[in-house]
Amino acid sequence: MTSSTPRLVVAAPSSGSGKTTVATGLMAALTRRGLAVSPHKVGPDYIDPGYHALATGRVGRNLDAYLCGPELVAPLFLHGARGCDLAVVEGVMGLYDGAAGEGELASTAQVATLLRAPVVLVVDASSQSRSVAALVHGFVTWDPQVRIGGVILNKVASDRHEALLREALDSVGVPVLGVLRRTPQVDTPSRHLGLVPVAERRAAAVEAVAVMGAQVEAGCDLEALIALARSAGTLSGAAWDAAEVVGSSPPPPLPVPGPGGSAPSSPDRPERSRPQVPDGLNTAGHGSRTTVAVAGGSAFTFSYAEHAELLRAAGAEVVPFDPLRDERLPEETRGLVIGGGFPEVYAAELSANEPLRKAVAELATAGAPIAAECAGLLYLCRELDGRPMCGVLDATARMTGRLTLGYRDAVAVSDSVLAGAGERMRGHEFHRTVVEPGAGTGAAAPAWGVRVPERRVEGFVQRGVHASYLHTHWAAAPGVARRFVERCRTS
Repeated sequence: MTSSTPRLVVAAPSSGSGKTTVATGLMAALTRRGLAVSPHKVGPDYIDPGYHALATGRVGRNLDAYLCGPELVAPLFLHGARGCDLAVVEGVMGLYDGAAGEGELASTAQVATLLRAPVVLVVDASSQSRSVAALVHGFVTWDPQVRIGGVILNKVASDRHEALLREALDSVGVPVLGVLRRTPQVDTPSRHLGLVPVAERRAAAVEAVAVMGAQVEAGCDLEALIALARSAGTLSGAAWDAAEVVGSSPPPPLPVPGPGGSAPSSPDRPERSRPQVPDGLNTAGHGSRTTVAVAGGSAFTFSYAEHAELLRAAGAEVVPFDPLRDERLPEETRGLVIGGGFPEVYAAELSANEPLRKAVAELATAGAPIAAECAGLLYLCRELDGRPMCGVLDATARMTGRLTLGYRDAVAVSDSVLAGAGERMRGHEFHRTVVEPGAGTGAAAPAWGVRVPERRVEGFVQRGVHASYLHTHWAAAPGVARRFVERCRTS
């Protein structure tokens, strides 16, 4: 199977050059022209895809060669771009910046090469004129496999400044596809982990995306950009399909977990009696629906679209709920997924919702599967910044001034609802909080052994609970979703 979906990658020499403004604005401008635009983001960023979704009306998707492996970049792209007229891929950091110590792995350049897509280089020209030629020439010649098809000059001061830049770039032979003037910044406020997510400021975000679209439409040659996208090479292979990969993944082993989450070491060891299930939970098991509640709303905005697709493919009914507003879990909840986000910003409101905190604690006590990442981990702690949380884990969480950021190579330490002991998984950490203790305590066992950047254990496995700082991408290991849903059915 081959695909010739027009596509281009929006990259830059460094962070802060204007990639998000240009990529989101280009998505909005092309969508306004009546094109079905598929939005993508290189790397583990959860926030930019929310703005991409506003610009296009389609789900924003990530392409991460570290978390998912290079071999899945094209299939995941084809999955997202199915039925679209054109795709825009926003890069991460500088064009050639990737996973620390891993060369080109997970860089925008690698993804562009895997997608056989031309690159549009966004250059912050605010403090240069003729030097822009040397900069662009360096990026054009650094890697012959990366095709830079044009430049968009950002933060240009005047007509005179633009003329000097264009004259300099004539010698490089790279066309200027757009010029954006130095204007007041679009209203896209940031805080400790980047842009404020769309879910927290939807009306203002809609307006900001519209302004980005107008800027790109006024300053860029859209016809030339469309033509460049159509020059992308043909991609071979099949699109990623959740049902297919879940069906082909090996059946997950379903040992009865011990008190710390580990499976019995001997078949002669008696099984624990099943815990009592709280009122309102479906105990029918076979032949009944398997409802997996997924936390959302303003406090829990970090999620990959493929996770819900995999859960559905494994037979779950995925039902979203908002821990800031809903006082009950969805009816017949048999499993719970709590992804990342900003619970530290909403700690007072989350704490005030005592009925839901109690419902989550009861679900955990019943042994139901609960998968919690980063923000979800904080929510399950005894307290966050001194405010009571769910109390599922005997640990406390607090905000700090230190940023923990980077890819992680991990191995499961304990059998859990997500992985068997010894299974490897790649993840990503991105937070300014600390949990004390940082790994299994009391009835809990550690979740992961992390090897990079230093050796340590991390996270908690406690009965049906798997809670960790690591963000993972289940497309890399679809058996995770199948295992989780099977546990939901048998718990």
